[in-house]
Amino acid sequence: MKITAVNPLEFDDFYTGYINKVSKDINLLNNFETRATKVVDFFESIPNDKLAYRYQKDKWTIKEVLQHIIDTERIFIYRCFRIARNDKTNLTGFDQNTYIQPSKANAKSMSDIINEYKITSKFTLSILKSLSETDLKCMGKLNGKNISARAAAFIVLGHEIWHIDVIKDKYL
Repeated sequence: MKITAVNPLEFDDFYTGYINKVSKDINLLNNFETRATKVVDFFESIPNDKLAYRYQKDKWTIKEVLQHIIDTERIFIYRCFRIARNDKTNLTGFDQNTYIQPSKANAKSMSDIINEYKITSKFTLSILKSLSETDLKCMGKLNGKNISARAAAFIVLGHEIWHIDVIKDKYL
């Protein structure tokens, strides 16, 4: 399944920036099978002296950005799974900023955060492999707005690309 299969009515406009970051040629499952290596290589290439850098006082460190990517993936894949199982409950949003401090990302080693990313990525892949294309077309509600299971999965990919682009542009 490619991003071109996702109709704009399957997600709120808020997520358009993330959806648009996903290449039109990318196959959902294939990308989830290969992306972790690229992401890990990217984060491992960042010099240690940059990991605690903030490009502005109120912005996250690189460690916190990676932790945010992990937390967001967990939440969106959980949403994807619930929607794919025809759960019609209105799913709620989350305040990304309240997750950072309790994550204690800056107190963790980068290798521990990367390991957490790898485990989350494998878990995500196991969920996606358990779902059929029909399952991924299921529609649900997020904050009262329509979202498909497949859109939730593609948002994970686009969100990750978005933040890596920000790191390249503003941190490195």
